[in-house]
Amino acid sequence: MDSSSFAALPLSPEVLRAVEEIGFTQMTEIQQKAIPAVLEKRDVIGRSSTGTGKTAAFGLPAVELCKSGEGGPQVLILLPTRELALQVCEEMQKFSRYKELCVVPVYGGASIVNQINDLKYAEVVVGTPGRVIDHLHRGTLTLDHVKMVVLDEADEMLNMGFLDDMKAILRCTPKERQTLLFSATMPTAILRLTERFQRDPVLIEGDDGQTAFHLISQYYCEVPVKRKMSAVIRLFEMEDITRALIFCNTKRMVDVLTASLRRRGLLATALHGDMRQSARTKIMQDFKAGKVNVLIATDVAARGIDASGVEAIINYDMPQDTEYYTHRIGRTGRAGRLGAAYTLVAGHGELFDLAAIVESTGAQLDAFFIDGLEDAEADTLQGMSERPERSERPHSRRSGRSGGRSAGGKESGAARGDVVTLTLDVGSEHGIAPNHIITALTDEGRIKRADIGKISIGGETSTVLVPAEGAKAMMALEAPIVKDFVVTLSCDAVDGADSEAVPKKRRRRRRRKKPASPSPAAESGEMQE
Repeated sequence: MDSSSFAALPLSPEVLRAVEEIGFTQMTEIQQKAIPAVLEKRDVIGRSSTGTGKTAAFGLPAVELCKSGEGGPQVLILLPTRELALQVCEEMQKFSRYKELCVVPVYGGASIVNQINDLKYAEVVVGTPGRVIDHLHRGTLTLDHVKMVVLDEADEMLNMGFLDDMKAILRCTPKERQTLLFSATMPTAILRLTERFQRDPVLIEGDDGQTAFHLISQYYCEVPVKRKMSAVIRLFEMEDITRALIFCNTKRMVDVLTASLRRRGLLATALHGDMRQSARTKIMQDFKAGKVNVLIATDVAARGIDASGVEAIINYDMPQDTEYYTHRIGRTGRAGRLGAAYTLVAGHGELFDLAAIVESTGAQLDAFFIDGLEDAEADTLQGMSERPERSERPHSRRSGRSGGRSAGGKESGAARGDVVTLTLDVGSEHGIAPNHIITALTDEGRIKRADIGKISIGGETSTVLVPAEGAKAMMALEAPIVKDFVVTLSCDAVDGADSEAVPKKRRRRRRRKKPASPSPAAESGEMQE
């Protein structure tokens, strides 16, 4: 019998039947090495790249060793995010289908009342550290019968500040428990953690961290920072990409990029930790089902993504470290399919950062030239320099007054020389004040403070008088931001000069939300980015 076949494992008929129905036939390297060790009740440190089957490596033996009706949870699996908890719970339910085990997910953002009821019957608990701590404090979860604890994505739980929570949870479990750690990366801090909470663990490495990426073509694209959004559009056009995952380093950039790409006709969807849990869950389900094909996400939010057919990964922002790069590109090139990863590089500083990633991972990145960016810039500026003539429009003004108040709005400053009127689609209803507009003009448009004229703030729109060259610079920006909004700009000449206003395009705006107050304190780390 083939030693890499699941049928060669000492698993019960119930588990083997579930494996067969799932469609598993041959084990990956990490599964071949880890499953026998876990079945022998050894503590394990499992290191393998994303997409190589870590969940089955601990999930199948966990189900095999678990028995129903023993009076409490026997297996506890901890993960850093709600999305990962749901994903792993779904897999565990498939593995245990014919053993009739009760697998319960516990995480923040869901009804704790329902969780309390479900925990009464749980044999396997899959959860985030914060919500597990919450149930322990409430007395709705006891770990006296736990035989196995699994720390999945252990490096990320450390990065998110869950070290104290993990220690507290482990102290609530029997000392004779079996402890497993699985992650795509295993930094030194993880190894130190094992010294305290594991007994003579066996270190298993499924690969060298790169063999899982042999199906992924990796590229870097040198792009001016102001042309990065245009570069994304050109990538989709040049490579005929239909299904992609785009990574940004911050929630704000996710929203900015999503709004900009949607305005340009690319139906992108955002995913980050400021969204409601129900919204994130639906987006993840839609992406997995193929209803959403372009997803823009932060690193932490994307940890729960396990979708097939992702053709390309685009690193819009440079990954903050080697581990993030590994996790990002591991979302493509799965199940034997080819994939591609593109990293946008803006400036020498990011080239040095990329060189450090290449040196650390041993990855082979080829240069990829994105053409057409100069044309995109010219198209953006054309509306400012070659506008068709139109009839002169009267401008209503109050005579004998300057710096006055227009209907429903505020004004400040004074018009200066040869200026144009720049209109923004935000106003007092969005909490906009003159200082917000001044900051945007000086920071993003590089317009001198002394050259900014009268600012009028209405309910839904605002206007400001600026030099024509300054207006041209603002109009050239791909995603101008005022306060926390991506805005649409239009421009008209003053004093009846012939001009053509750029059509106003209404778009969805999102105000940055303040993080919700955590309850308990440990829960606050689950989606921090």
